[in-house]
Amino acid sequence: MAGVIKLSRRRFLQVMAGTAGALLVGVRTAAALDRPPPLALLGDAWTQLGPYLRVDGDGRIFIGVRDPDNGEGTSTSLARIIAEEIDADWQHVVVLPLGLGVEDGNGEPRFTYGRQRSGDATSIPAAWADLRQAGALARWLLLQAAARRFGVAAESLRSENGFVIAGDGRRLGYGELTAAAAQLTPPDKAPAVKNADAYRLIGKPVGDIDAHAVVTGRLPYAIDHPADDALVAVLSRCPWPGGQLESIDPAEALKVPGVLQVLQVGPEKDQMAGMTPLAPAVAVLAETTWAALQGRAKLKITWKPGERSEANAGTLELQANALFDTNAPPTSTVRNDGDIVAARKKAARALESTYYQPWIAHATAEPLNCIVRVDPGNSATVITASQAPRQAYTIVQRLTGLRPGQIDIQVPRGGGGFGRRLDHDHLAEAVMLAVADKPDKLKNRPIKLLWTRDEDLGHDFYRPLAVHRLNASIDNRRRITGWHQRMASPSSAVHRGVPADKLWTSELMPDALPAGLVANFRSDWYGLESLLPRGEWRGAPHVTNAFAVECFIDEIAHALKQDPLTYRLGLLGDPAQLPYNGRGGPTVDTGRLANVLRLVAERIDWKRWLRSENGLGIACYYAFGGYVAHALEVSNNGDAINVERAVCAVDVGRPVNPLGLEGQVMGATMDALMTALNLSITIKDGQVQQHTLREYGMTNAVQLPNEVEVIIVPSEADPAGASVLGMPSAAPALANAVFRATAIRVRRLPLLRELARLR
Repeated sequence: MAGVIKLSRRRFLQVMAGTAGALLVGVRTAAALDRPPPLALLGDAWTQLGPYLRVDGDGRIFIGVRDPDNGEGTSTSLARIIAEEIDADWQHVVVLPLGLGVEDGNGEPRFTYGRQRSGDATSIPAAWADLRQAGALARWLLLQAAARRFGVAAESLRSENGFVIAGDGRRLGYGELTAAAAQLTPPDKAPAVKNADAYRLIGKPVGDIDAHAVVTGRLPYAIDHPADDALVAVLSRCPWPGGQLESIDPAEALKVPGVLQVLQVGPEKDQMAGMTPLAPAVAVLAETTWAALQGRAKLKITWKPGERSEANAGTLELQANALFDTNAPPTSTVRNDGDIVAARKKAARALESTYYQPWIAHATAEPLNCIVRVDPGNSATVITASQAPRQAYTIVQRLTGLRPGQIDIQVPRGGGGFGRRLDHDHLAEAVMLAVADKPDKLKNRPIKLLWTRDEDLGHDFYRPLAVHRLNASIDNRRRITGWHQRMASPSSAVHRGVPADKLWTSELMPDALPAGLVANFRSDWYGLESLLPRGEWRGAPHVTNAFAVECFIDEIAHALKQDPLTYRLGLLGDPAQLPYNGRGGPTVDTGRLANVLRLVAERIDWKRWLRSENGLGIACYYAFGGYVAHALEVSNNGDAINVERAVCAVDVGRPVNPLGLEGQVMGATMDALMTALNLSITIKDGQVQQHTLREYGMTNAVQLPNEVEVIIVPSEADPAGASVLGMPSAAPALANAVFRATAIRVRRLPLLRELARLR
């Protein structure tokens, strides 16, 4: 429901006039100074504003987008929110990334654009109120300016496609009104935002603003940005987690034409993961990328492992199962409702299964890279595709000692993030190289750091291996009366400033269903030790848990000779609001989840699930405020498994850009299926074994469907994020479909490898 937005005492609207007569509007916090906007937005109006828009004298509307875009479509959706409120002509909108907004407040950073982060399904929810306010204020000012020109009340005017229109048909373009509007005093309280029934842009499909540039190869990613005088840096890193450099002879490398210097960098003590280099490394600095790569190949380096070696997956799985088998006390009890022991004693039947998931790498299309220029004591400029520019700033400030106003973080569109660009170990390497001692002829030259694919796969913040042991107590009416879920994994929160008793928070969600649906429910987490770095991954922690939970529910339905769809709907029960103490809360609506389940079932013709020649599988989940379900159909052709159809239904509240949402869901579904079918990182002799995309398993997409059918649920609820929503339920729906097609229950990923073993 639209209405007047009340501003808190800490937030106010600011409008200032540019010298060229442009109207600039922004939202900023009262506790923050503002940084200059990009020149294309500012023109010659050197006025400092926060997240804002500029209405130019020629009618064009420049919109600054504060959140990074790594393929999520953030730039398009956030710009549409502002453009809707100002009633812009989308054809005359120019969208520009803002980079990091930081200013110097007596030596302390003051972040002027508010939250700047992407990839965790929060960009649109976090911006929904602020950006509508900015657009509504600009529209109000333009209407007031037009009212003075027409000599009528502003309430009698309307705005549409970049014009203000009077009741008698007279109209003025926004460009004709900017100079007058810029002189007006804003109202004491924020103007009312539009009613949803007046939306002309929000809810209407539109292509990504960068789509044409992407497909024609004209969009400059961070790796494409020129730095003509830059020293190209490629690194060789220690292959053993926790290992060290034993010896180095750079003589042959320095003989390569174009190689200028060989330097060492490595992790700093007492720094959190993602803020410092991952491993000891040797960097080759050269005039060209080719020379740097040739120089690296000529390095004579001896590495040695640390005091202990990284265990392979089998060893960690044995440790997990031993903990479960001996009923060892968990590291943390995440949730404990009722009495699972009493429920087990009264049960007519008990079922138990164990699920295994491997280490997973990010493998972004664009490997890590950045450009860093440091003028000691004066300034630093960074160009890097980041999902968390504030973290990038923190690293640069710490390593250079510069004041906030001397640091410029530019954030071009990235070639995929999936959580990897939330960490900035590569940036720490580049800054260290930029400030390192060098011969006079090399001093103050920027560093262009490039990761190669082998380093990208071998030195990642991986999604951790996980083992799940689930137990369900069933009464004589086929109802689940007790549920005990135990998970063992190396926490992704280790070395990230998280207290020891909270390390489970990166692995489990206490209110994730079926919590709240089963009276006797317990969730335990067991921490496993590992030297491999861990971090955020697309959809974590929901993805790993959804696979185990949704496959186990399918197992229960099969054991009880029940329709998996009917059984899930029965478990969800009548529509209810269950407390949810996590991102996307404060409640989860079981009715909305049941609705997406029914939608995918109807689309895939679920009523044939028993008699179909192919296998049908279904699964659903709630994550970050959104509701998702998948239904898959797979064929069993001898030794081959092919996904013939994939249907996904999503309810994310009001869709800002349905076409962008559809693309996100399609991409996430394909990502989830590829990951489940083929991908794993393995350890042998303490080292990661995958060094190419072929070795990792990303080169074979034959088993995937030609398209994903996406159903978007209409809604008037505030929008939720969707960049990860297609991930959680895709893999369990796949495994459930494979069971129907082959009669083989796959409980270990990657699926194809395990299926071949079990056949």
